[in-house]
Amino acid sequence: MLRALTLLLLLTALPALAKPPRLTLFITVDAMGSDLLLRTKPRLKGGLRQLIDSGAFYPYARYQYAKPRTAPGHATLATGANPWRHGIVDNRIIDRATGKPERVFPDAAHPVLEAPLSVEDVSPANLMAETLADRLRLNTQEQGKALAFAGKARSAIPLAGRLGQAYWYDETVGKFVTGTWYTKELPGWLKAFNAANPPEATFGKAWEPLLPRTEYVGEDDRPYEGEYYGLGRAFPHPLNGGLPSPGPQSYTAFAISPLSLDLVVKAARAAIEGEGLGKDEVPDLLAVSFSATDRVFHQYGPHSWEMQDTMYRLDKAVGDLVALAEKAAGGRANLLVVLSADHGGAAVPEHWAAQGVGAERVDPKALSKGLTEALRAQFGGDVTATIEELDAYLGGKTLEGGKVDGAAVRRAAAAWLAKQPSISLAVARDDLYTAPDVAGLMEPLRRGYYAGRSGDVLFVVKPFHVISADTVGTNHGTPYAYDQLVPLILAGRGVKPGTYPREISTTDVAPTVAALLEMNIPASAEGEPRYEALGAPSR
Repeated sequence: MLRALTLLLLLTALPALAKPPRLTLFITVDAMGSDLLLRTKPRLKGGLRQLIDSGAFYPYARYQYAKPRTAPGHATLATGANPWRHGIVDNRIIDRATGKPERVFPDAAHPVLEAPLSVEDVSPANLMAETLADRLRLNTQEQGKALAFAGKARSAIPLAGRLGQAYWYDETVGKFVTGTWYTKELPGWLKAFNAANPPEATFGKAWEPLLPRTEYVGEDDRPYEGEYYGLGRAFPHPLNGGLPSPGPQSYTAFAISPLSLDLVVKAARAAIEGEGLGKDEVPDLLAVSFSATDRVFHQYGPHSWEMQDTMYRLDKAVGDLVALAEKAAGGRANLLVVLSADHGGAAVPEHWAAQGVGAERVDPKALSKGLTEALRAQFGGDVTATIEELDAYLGGKTLEGGKVDGAAVRRAAAAWLAKQPSISLAVARDDLYTAPDVAGLMEPLRRGYYAGRSGDVLFVVKPFHVISADTVGTNHGTPYAYDQLVPLILAGRGVKPGTYPREISTTDVAPTVAALLEMNIPASAEGEPRYEALGAPSR
């Protein structure tokens, strides 16, 4: 009797699902940190606010590695793993032989389609862990479909994994493209969508504020904002890219503006209709990453009028996208919506400094130059150092030829970096797993390290110090709350609504989605399903 009662209690605690949702809509918002969403939340009235109010809302999901960036963030959300398992450590890494950067998703054997020949960020060959898309395809014996759309290749590729389909906006042609890893020819529905050339319709127009100017906080024109691609610092922002006719500059200006959010929604609509997503009982996955938020963040900062306007437009875009997915799935009872972000972001350091915060802009080129000079003075030869975010890559024939002790050079580099006033700690890769965990910062460095791709020396800047080669705008990629914390929202079939303010790991996202889809979690996942948000009956 006791065993029977225990079994009954266990069964009633499981998600009340007769079957998994027909369609899962997995939304990623690039650079929407917890502070940005929480600050904007009182003024949201559309789809984003509706998801918060009707779903399971986790304000504090943390990336547990030191360098939250776009490619690793999307990879972690898709795999449930940290970079030390999935292998995507940054948007780009440094070739030690040349000292030059290269993208993290290159593949010479599978170039891009429908755009000028490129082998940068074109395939998931470097992704070392199984994704939700891969698991769904295998779990349904390849009957379920998994598609990913994004404004960036490095966002779409990890969301689609190896077995899904990835499509991304290419700024050189102003169209959605893919790589030959995924297909040898674009599907007809996407060809038709591209043929209409939506970005050209905005040429000659301007990005205007969506709301009355009285609704925006602070000043519009600030000297530490960027004005690239002819956009300027203040509204209205022209979208012609400074060109007399449409071209790559105008396509990029359009991609930076939040007007491109609607383009992604329209592309998702074309995919839903063209592939028949959600039309049968076999679960499908549609992953959509909104990239304009990150582009606005970098150029104008998270407190700018431009970011405020982007969040208002995102609120509407999310509502439109969810409505499309709900219709495709035959109602909300057949739909699961997941929304999170790939990283947060720092304020423009000059903005922080004006508020009395001890913030500084750290120039990686100056660090690289100083470190190179110090190493050559100590070891001679042509030792070179290149800083890429929180990684220092060492190269040169002297080091590669074994003329000096490599470990000694790396430790000397770490010692020099640790003495710089903007840096909290630095460690050679040789000592990464044996060095004491100073202030809890060593463990995030370890979780973000992948041999052969990460740097020879890893370091952490001090709080409110922003690594940026630009003199305007801002960046992200440190182990502090403003960069690491992002929201997670689950809504729809099988989700127990509520606000859950406890901190969770972003590695929990993929296992939770897998549980709601009633399938095994991705193979290398480190997180676990958030059981407290599961178990609601379908409505």
